[in-house]
Order: sequence, then C-alpha cells, then structure tokens
Amino acid sequence: MKFLISQMTTLVHQAQQKSNIRLMTRFGLILLSFFIVYTIGFHVLMAYEGRAYSWVTGLYWTLTVMSTLGFGDITFESDPGRIFSIIVLLSGVVFLLIVLPFTFIQFFYAPWLEAQHKARAPRAVPESVSGHVILTHFDDVTRSLIEKFKQYAIPYALLIADLQQALNLYESGFNVVVGELDDPATYVAMRVQYAAMVVVMNEDVTSTNIIFTIREVSDSVSIVTNADHEDSIDILYLAGSTHLFQFTAMLGQVLARRILGLSMKANVIGNFDQLRIAEAPAMRSPLQGQSLAQSRLRELTGVNVVGIWEQGRFRLPDPHSTVSASTVLVLAGSEEQLELYDKLMGPVKQSRERRGHVLVLGGGRVGMAVARSLEQRDIDYRVVEKKPRKIPDERIITGSASDLDILYQAGIQHTPSILITTHDDDLNIFLIIYCRRLRPDAQIISRASLDRNINTMHRAGANLVMSFASLCATTILNLLKPEKILMLSEGLNIFRAQPAKAIVGKALRDQDIRSATGCSIVAIKRSETMLINPDPDTVVSTEDELILIGTAEAEKKFAERYPGAG
Repeated sequence: MKFLISQMTTLVHQAQQKSNIRLMTRFGLILLSFFIVYTIGFHVLMAYEGRAYSWVTGLYWTLTVMSTLGFGDITFESDPGRIFSIIVLLSGVVFLLIVLPFTFIQFFYAPWLEAQHKARAPRAVPESVSGHVILTHFDDVTRSLIEKFKQYAIPYALLIADLQQALNLYESGFNVVVGELDDPATYVAMRVQYAAMVVVMNEDVTSTNIIFTIREVSDSVSIVTNADHEDSIDILYLAGSTHLFQFTAMLGQVLARRILGLSMKANVIGNFDQLRIAEAPAMRSPLQGQSLAQSRLRELTGVNVVGIWEQGRFRLPDPHSTVSASTVLVLAGSEEQLELYDKLMGPVKQSRERRGHVLVLGGGRVGMAVARSLEQRDIDYRVVEKKPRKIPDERIITGSASDLDILYQAGIQHTPSILITTHDDDLNIFLIIYCRRLRPDAQIISRASLDRNINTMHRAGANLVMSFASLCATTILNLLKPEKILMLSEGLNIFRAQPAKAIVGKALRDQDIRSATGCSIVAIKRSETMLINPDPDTVVSTEDELILIGTAEAEKKFAERYPGAG
C-alpha cells in the first residue's frame, strides 16, 4: 500500500501526469453524472409503474445494468422502462467496458509504467568511476569495441537517448546511461571530465553537435570521431574532435594493401617504438616455393618472420613452413631491416599491361577508397557499380555485379584479384560464391560488416576477409593504450610484458613460450636500448621488458601461463 501511495505521489508531482489526472477526473465526473441521472430516471419510471424503491436500490440497479452484470432481481415491466434499460446498458458498455479501461491505461497505467522504466535505466555513472570510455552510439562497431573493453578490463559507459533501446541494452548486460546527446548536463552526469576518451560514431551532423556540447563541459577529454564524408573533416575538427578517422577509407586502403602479386614490398602495418611490423605478399616473389629456412631472410636482412597469413588464417611459422602463392608474411624488424628486405625482393617483374587489372565489386565509399589506393600504387582497376556516375569514367562499369555479361565486360576472366566491398554481408557471400565458380584461381578479398559472417565468407571461397567493426575497434583501442598494446589486423596484437620468474635467467632458445602460448618475442627493451629480433642466446633479466606478438587468444594464454608478467 505504501508503494502504491508513493507511486501515486510521484505521478501527481509530474507536470504531464497532472494534466492526465485532470482528464481522468473529468471522465470520473461524467460517469458520476450518468449514475445520478440514471438513478433518478429509475425512480421516475418505477413510480410510473406503481412501484417504489430506495435511492440505494436505484444506484444498485444502475451499476448492475451499466456494468452488464445484470442480476435481474429488479426489472421494468413497461416498454418505456425497458427502453430506458437498453439506454443504460449501451452507455455502460461504451463508457465502462471500452472508454474507461483505455483511459485508465493511457492516463494512469502507461505513465506509471514509463516512470518505472525510467527509474530502472541509469541516468548517471557512479561517482567512483574515472578513466572510463564514453560511447555515444550503438552499432556493430560499438559491440566489437565493448567486447575488447571487457577483455582488457577497461570501464565504459554507453550513452543512449531512446529509453526503450537503453532498457533493452541494459537488460542485455551493457553499461547504459540514458540521456539526451545534446544536453551538457548529460555529460556532467557521465563524468566526462574524468573520462579517458569519448568515442563519437554518429552521423556527421549529429557528431558535430555532440562534440561541441562535450566541449562545453570539458576541454581536455580526448574525443575520437568517424567522418562519413570528407567535407565534414574540417567541421568536426573545428567542433573539437581530437582524433578524426575516415574508417571506410581506411578499410579500402587495408583491402588494397592485401592484393597478392602486384607488389612484393613490405607494407608497414604497425610501429612499436623502433620496432616495425609489416606484411609482405609472397606471390611472384623470390620466396614463393621456398621454406623459411631456405629463404635465409633473417641472415640476409635481419627481419624475422613472426607470422603467416594463409587463406585468411593466421599461424605461427617454423623453419620448414613453405611459402606459397597465397601466403602473406608478417615481418618484424627495424626500418633499415625492412628496407633491406625490399631490396632483396626487387621490383615487380610484370608490366602493368600484362598483369591484368584488379576488379572491385561495389562503388560505395569503401570501393572508391580501394580504387584511389590502387591508383596511387599505379595499379589498374575496374569498379562495378549499380548506380550510374554523374561523371563518366571508363574504369567504372555501371551494372549489377551478379550479371555475367557485366562481369565479363569488367574483365573477370583476366583479373588476378577480386575485391568485394558492398556493405551488405548477404550480398557479399553471394558474390563470393559466384566469383569463385567463375574464377577458381583468382584471389578473392571481401569486406565483412559483421564479425560473425567472417567464417561464412571464408567457407564461401574468400581468401581474405577484413572486418569493418574490428578495424574500427582496433584503431580506437590503440589510441587508448598506446604504451601497452598495439592491435593489428584481424586480432593480431603486439603487447608489452614484464618477464615472469619462470622466464628470467634463461636464454630465449630454452624458453617454450611460442609452443606453449602461441606468442613470439619480437623485441626486448633493455634500459634505453631495444633489441629487435633478439638472438636466440639472449638471456632475459628482471629489468627487461618483453615485446611479444600473437593473437588475442595467444595473449590470454600467455597471461595465464605466466601470471607474474604484465
């Protein structure tokens, strides 16, 4: 009873609910007037029939008839009385059985239920929270980023304006705060001045408003923003963005970089102090067909092969690993060592005319970013796009990528690589299967919008699948913890660790780190010096700092096996 009274009190004190209660009061007065009029009419008609009843009996009869209970113990015998009974019955059906329930739900129960929902959804982060990341938009990128936050125990708060969406996410286990995106009070409640970062992945116009609003509360917090359109870059910077990315353009560059056989140079994908991590395709290079031991790469250049991408899967190499046409080597070394590697590989032997053009299916933002990246590398291409372009371009073929004639017109029979870049994963899977049937020997690279579709695309026939969500999450996390971790493509991480007791005092060749955890030591930081690709006889000391490379799963195994490292 106390709970009901407290809820009624809350309802009365809200401006909107006061208006609703006034309407409910008017409706109650209308019903009361019906009861009075019908009770008087009952006495008049009963007197007409020569019968007399008390006023309480008249009200009793009115309520039983209007509520359709109709006990039948009191009835009229004359036609006027029966007509009056019909009128009372019909008005009762309309007002008591139809209007009253809906009025009660709309003006009392629904507002009360909404108040209950609002009370459940958090409106602020706890005062003890600091160093957290604030997210202003929820999508697949945000979901992937939150998973990585959980992996590295990074606190976060997800800001949602829509109450129902916030409740759904809250019930699903997300740390949600309800609030308006353009209200400075919202960011005060989220303790933005104590946050490590704000990630704004909304549309450009909305993002501009959010950033400008945040700057009213805090001038120092780091704000990471995505720009959908190039024209928005300057405006977002003026609004107050700290780090600005065009993730679709970045994805296009990454996809173009993974084309096999068109360049044998090492493409740097990450810097960790003086350490460089690079990817190098092996197709048509002097390495193709050799084992790593036969290649003598470490002896000739100083670089170390720390990983191999094969058919979209990463694995650790061994001296007997054979380099095939579809292999992409992951190299670790200094800038000078990678330059030696490039000289050893030499220039591409095929001319532009003989090597064939790359085929890009999808002329959206990612597809055109791929085209621009290929053009910068002097690689010919053809783009198949459904929507016609305002400015004609002979390299852009207008038509459906599922049309065989269009694909032949675009040169699918001669292309060495096919890149599928649409934002629809279902369509991408369809095109992968189609292109694999048409060209069993071509390299097929696809974009995945959702991480869960990556394995499906590999099964469909893609050699390599790049996840848009993973790319965005990796880039943001690298900004958040640059001193601790560097995340590379597809979950490949470089991370720092202090040597555990089980590692100290032993030479690297006597360690079983790689076989036990899947991680490789690529450098050792000793005082102010970094030993890149250290000699196997190097002994690890307590003051050293290890720099390792491995997948996220391998990093977890390392932390579990060597709990003293960190």
